[in-house]
Amino acid sequence: MLETVTKIDVMEKDIDGLEHVNNSIYVSYFGIARKEWYREAGLLFEEKQERNIGTVIRKLEVNFLKEARLGDSLKIITRPLRLGNKSFLLKQDIYNQNDEHLTDTTVTVVMFDTINRKSIKVVEEIAHHFK
Repeated sequence: MLETVTKIDVMEKDIDGLEHVNNSIYVSYFGIARKEWYREAGLLFEEKQERNIGTVIRKLEVNFLKEARLGDSLKIITRPLRLGNKSFLLKQDIYNQNDEHLTDTTVTVVMFDTINRKSIKVVEEIAHHFK
């Protein structure tokens, strides 16, 4: 099972009027970490383009547990949860520099044919990490 750790420092541009990370920014943090997971899984961006495949989000459920603040150093752990035929679930958790659990998500991802614009079977580079 492939588990990746992505590190992100909270920047001023990520902060909202309540002086914490805006909820929409967490979604972009999770996206950055998923790209790293795909890369570690062996599915590089260039290769996806050459093969006319990609991934699309079907469902993203986020739990906001504790706020992240300016200057925090975040760690995002991404790991496989469940494999379907054309989709898969990833679990992602964000922790701060004190190992406090701040946010988590379960994301349903669908494999996608970028030419025919339809879902396809999950490619082996991804599927084998769920076994």
